[in-house]
Amino acid sequence: MPIKKIQIGQVWKKDDTGDSYLVTKVYNEALATFAVLRKAGSETDAPLRIRVSLAGGSQTLAGFRFSQESEEF
Repeated sequence: MPIKKIQIGQVWKKDDTGDSYLVTKVYNEALATFAVLRKAGSETDAPLRIRVSLAGGSQTLAGFRFSQESEEF
């Protein structure tokens, strides 16, 4: 499912493990956009910083897939 914009509060699943991650921050650094993800249900694990990729007008996170039914809130 293509996502137009990655936003705080979205849930993404890691492709290789199937673990759920919550987007806690999205920010721009130089010429790139990054998302900070924290594993759902685990406050002790270090957050992941993933570069946001643009493809055909939609945003994606390498190694993750969007896990919610709708992006409308």
